[in-house]
Parts: sequence; C-alpha cells; structure tokens
Amino acid sequence: MDIRTDEIADGIYRISTFVPEVGPTGFTYNQFLIGGAEPLLFHCGMRWLFPAVTEQIARVLPVESLRWITFGHVEADEAGAMNMFLAAAPQAQVAHGELGCLVSLDDLADRPPRHLADGEIIDVGGHRVRHIDTPHAPHNWEARVLYDETTRVLLCGDFMTQIGPGPALTESDVVGPAGRAEDVFHATSIGPAVPAALHALADLAPTTLAIMHGPSYTGDCAAALRDLAADYERRAGLLG
Repeated sequence: MDIRTDEIADGIYRISTFVPEVGPTGFTYNQFLIGGAEPLLFHCGMRWLFPAVTEQIARVLPVESLRWITFGHVEADEAGAMNMFLAAAPQAQVAHGELGCLVSLDDLADRPPRHLADGEIIDVGGHRVRHIDTPHAPHNWEARVLYDETTRVLLCGDFMTQIGPGPALTESDVVGPAGRAEDVFHATSIGPAVPAALHALADLAPTTLAIMHGPSYTGDCAAALRDLAADYERRAGLLG
C-alpha cells in the first residue's frame, strides 16, 4: 500500500492510497480535502484506511478541525470510516442529499446529518461547494457529486473510475481507461440516468475532475464527460 497527498487545485488536496492487490493491476482510493474556515472531506475511505488517511490530513490541517464529512454515496470505500471521523472531529457533521439521509444516514451516522437539497451550497470559507443529486449515476439510489464553484473542481466520485497506478493529475485520456475499468468491474448502472447526469455535469464546464479511483483530470473536462456519456449510451443501446 502506498499513500500520498497532492494539492490538485487551490486549497483542494487529493489523498490517494494505491492498493496493488485490488483488481488486475491495483486500484486507488482517493479522498479530497477542501480547506477553509469549515474544512470539508469528500470520501472517508474504509475503516482500515482511517489511520493512514488521518495522518495525511494532519499534514494539511488538524483532523479535529474538520467541519463537513461528505461522500458520493453510501458504500464502505466512501463512507466506511464516517463515524470514526465524527469521533475525531467533534464539530463535524455529515452532509448528504435528502434521500441518502432518509434511507441510510439518519440511522447510520452517530450524529444527525445535514440534509441537502439538490443544488444547495455549503460555503466552507473560500470555497462554495454545491451538492448535485445524481440518482442511479453512476450507481446507488442516493448518489450525488459535489462541485466547487470557486475553483470549478468537480468532485465526481465513481465517475471516470480507472484501474492501476497513476499520477495525481493528468491531461491524458481518462475516458478510454474508464471504459476498460467498466469492462473489468461492471460497476455502473447501465441505463439512461448515467449519460443524462454526465451531460448535465459537462454543462458546468469544470476545469478539473477530482476522480475517486484514478488520477484527477485537467484536460477538456466537458468533452471528457460527454465522451463518457456517449460510451454509456452505446452500452445501454441508447444510440440510434
């Protein structure tokens, strides 16, 4: 296991753990830390990653200063260490979409979560972070992404998942690798929700895609999102 932290945009840090035993060529699990008066963590990681991840966070800011605990959807690699972070950061609160809170987090979180409406913004101090519901895209009923309006970084969760090692940032093709990862894991809900969500996210014109599994992308993000949408339209038989 190898873990490292890189600043991928102004005040946004990627904490990346590469686990060579997962998948055919290894797999990365990434958390994203947004600094500010109310620091926000996107993805908690599994419970066994908590010591290593908190050690990396402490290099940037005190773990106990975390204010917002967030993730794309409710799975172990996104939310497994949620309650461990709530214990480590006394002022922290989980923030998620209304559906995720009602279905899971009102019961699972050790402190009541904040219910977010689609499009609602959390101002963490220097970053305006927008919650965007993406149900069933790329999977899970309660799925969502976050968009930092200040830096135009899209925290896109499991969209653009890739396998194998890689750099913190890349301008190389991420759509082809994402297609190959889909061929391996078959993790995405194949249907109209996924391309529709990708086209809507492309309209935001983000400058960086903060990808949970793989390098973050700084090329033409809107084009990459639309190309990935076309791939899923093909897979779902939605193209004429």
